[in-house]
Amino acid sequence: MFAVTLAGCVVGPDYHPPNAPSVERYTAQPLPATTGAISGITAGHAQHFAPGADLPAEWWALFHSEALNHLVAAALKANPDLAAAQAALRVAQENYRAAGGALWPALNGVLQAQRQRTPGALFGQPRFPGSIYTLYQAQAQVSYVPDVFGGTHRTIEREGATVDYARMELEAARLSLTANVVATAVQVAALNQQIAAQHAIIDAYVESAGILRRQVELGGASQAARQQLLTLLAQARAGLPPMQRQRAAAQNLLATLTGHFPSEMPALDIQLDNLALPNTLPVSLPSRLVEQRPDIQAASARLHEASAAVGIAIANRLPQITLTANLGTLATHPEDLFSPGGGLWNFGAALTQPIFKGGELLHRQRAAQASFEQAKAQYRSTVLTAFRDVADTLQALQTDADALRTQRAAQQAAGQLLEIAKGQYQAGGLTYPGVLEAGLAWQRARIATIQAQAARYSDTAALFQALGGGWWNRADTAVASTAQVAQPISTTP
Repeated sequence: MFAVTLAGCVVGPDYHPPNAPSVERYTAQPLPATTGAISGITAGHAQHFAPGADLPAEWWALFHSEALNHLVAAALKANPDLAAAQAALRVAQENYRAAGGALWPALNGVLQAQRQRTPGALFGQPRFPGSIYTLYQAQAQVSYVPDVFGGTHRTIEREGATVDYARMELEAARLSLTANVVATAVQVAALNQQIAAQHAIIDAYVESAGILRRQVELGGASQAARQQLLTLLAQARAGLPPMQRQRAAAQNLLATLTGHFPSEMPALDIQLDNLALPNTLPVSLPSRLVEQRPDIQAASARLHEASAAVGIAIANRLPQITLTANLGTLATHPEDLFSPGGGLWNFGAALTQPIFKGGELLHRQRAAQASFEQAKAQYRSTVLTAFRDVADTLQALQTDADALRTQRAAQQAAGQLLEIAKGQYQAGGLTYPGVLEAGLAWQRARIATIQAQAARYSDTAALFQALGGGWWNRADTAVASTAQVAQPISTTP
């Protein structure tokens, strides 16, 4: 991704990204072509897996919700964590540019004035009162440290890897942000419907309580039946506040994600029925996942940093050459600074070889090598976690369809049972509490169906996140990947 062209004698290992895992699929068993389908319900259609298909950059647009698109756009514009990641990338880029300056000679200009007294004893005349005068000096100082063994190149290489890491951390922050916005919006939409269903339960119980109260007064029902109904009503009302609390927390989270204080968050109108469930699900090839997941690319950049650090530690144990030159003029009056006879110059070279530092440099090299081994293990752990994420999500999408089918069947069965109970009650073969219990079972099944629908939306978003989110197809990313933060470095030490 990020390249620094090196030439000459450069000590330490040359970094090569690890090979992609040689696995053919994510799950233990081959994926079916499609998930199951559930007729007559929102989010009930089958989803088709498309192995090898690419992911769109704006994958959330596949849900076809203007409200959802607006939320994601607001988050990308105002989220402070994303802004912090963008600033971290700029820091890394500037540090990379600064590191490149070490390949060039350093030039300093010095202009100084010095008032001094010289005693006569300095010239063998102790009784001479001496002289007081001012010296003016203008000087150019040049120093250069040739990168004989490549320590500077490795330092620049490490800074370049840090740029890669910061860029991938930015992409990871963006992906996490968009996925969290979608998942939280789905949660709010599902809770909206669950709360509406719970209100319907409460309203039905309130209406039934009024009917049963009159029946008790007329002697057509027992006080025990009425008390049973009031207990069910109280339980239904008790179930409402937890849902409302969950919805409020989700709305507050959306406010935070979009850069708002909870009190400033605009009203959110998003319904589960207004979301479209994507029909086709791209499933990247396993060999491509390591290139697409920002966390894997960030781990690769950390591994690259550790590799370059080994070269730096080795170079620190080798001789270093320093070339210096000073060119200037000296005078006792400013107007004579550039007159003939005032010039001065010197050239020098120094060779520094560490001989004894108590084993410090050796142990620092060993520490750098151990850090490299640590980064390798962390990279592999990140890859394994990424493959597990994809496998978990693919299997969840399968079971989500099965769960929705089961919940839908349970709701239909509960609805049929409710109709039978109503008929029996009208015929005098069932008491009213039996009708209430059947109605409660239907409402519970309805809420469970809503939750199962929401799971299909949430896990679809999780799949796009697990596969990397399509950031490589975004226009600004394409520009950033081809434009280098500084000119390639190609010098022979």
